[in-house]
Amino acid sequence: MNSNSAYNKAIALLHQVSSPQGFLASAENTSNYKRVWARDGVICGLAALASGDKQLIETFKKTLETLAENQHPLGTIPSNVLTTEDATEVSYGGLAGRVDALTWFVIGVCQYAYTTGNPAFITKYKTNIQKAIQLLEAWEFNNKHLIYVPLSGNWADEYITDGYVLYDQLLRIWALSAYNHFQRDQTIADKIAQCVAQVETNFLPHSKGEKFHERAYNELSFQDFMPCSFSPSGYKVNFDAFANSLACMLNIGGADFQNNILNHALSLASDTAMGLVPAFWPPVFETDEHWNLLKNNCKYEFRNFPYEFHNGGSWAMVNGFFGLALCTKDKNEAASLLLYKINEANARENDAFYENFNTQTTEPNGVSYCAWSAAAAVLMHQTLFNNFKILV
Repeated sequence: MNSNSAYNKAIALLHQVSSPQGFLASAENTSNYKRVWARDGVICGLAALASGDKQLIETFKKTLETLAENQHPLGTIPSNVLTTEDATEVSYGGLAGRVDALTWFVIGVCQYAYTTGNPAFITKYKTNIQKAIQLLEAWEFNNKHLIYVPLSGNWADEYITDGYVLYDQLLRIWALSAYNHFQRDQTIADKIAQCVAQVETNFLPHSKGEKFHERAYNELSFQDFMPCSFSPSGYKVNFDAFANSLACMLNIGGADFQNNILNHALSLASDTAMGLVPAFWPPVFETDEHWNLLKNNCKYEFRNFPYEFHNGGSWAMVNGFFGLALCTKDKNEAASLLLYKINEANARENDAFYENFNTQTTEPNGVSYCAWSAAAAVLMHQTLFNNFKILV
């Protein structure tokens, strides 16, 4: 797979999903994906900034404008926005609100300002950012520096994670850190330190400090990565590739532990037919404790069969962030191989850029021409070959 050819095809798809309101989730004619989504749009926007393509960067700007214009009075950023000739339809989530829409929005605004050298962009959206940050603080509920996320409350919206979800804590730290790159506010710096301390206290083995759930923590058998979530009912210990990649990008935990995370993920990827790390691992099976939780968490049809979608499926998008984590630790050789595997996956069935794949059979799942599958390839390519920098 020629890297430049694959890159150009990914760029072409991002152009194809560009609309006057921002990036759409897919070029496939599927109604729910013909919308401007917060997380999808920002991830595509990061790729746009990495590419340096002026038209794509303008589409990213429109994405952020659409999200800001439709922010709820209480501060919630839309999960997605559908604009037609007749009306604008705004969704803040399905079975539950989407917590990560807020953090992705803040990250997007800050990365746009940073890459384009336009700090005035922060000023323009300062009120939107501050409302989002304040709402995230309210969602702690107990004022202990970790946000409480409902089941179905983030990108893994049909999976089993809930409560203090690692992925959402790390996105919040990233958002606050990116914002404080411009603000230089000691209050924000203190909040970041408090959030990091609570993540390390509650998600790392042998950590010091008072635990949220001391009994559950002490019963946990830690592995070479952070568990995906915990709640009053205890910990869920499945490997979350996206979250643990973010931990490495943000330098959470010691260098040795971060290296263990990357080696664990590389080992998982090498054991799969496609050479990609699964989004969550191991899969949840019918005989497992959390099967009913998984089975019932779907609004329309059940998709999380073992090895598919969130339940052990392989996503180009998730692997893109794993690749960024490898790059931050100077593991460029491993990252280059991973990019090759991502490009191979995106090229399946005549460059269909599928949403995800069955990790066991390699069969594609979800929509084709998925925008953030293309974005993953662009982000990794530009990070590896043109030294693009993510603001963290």
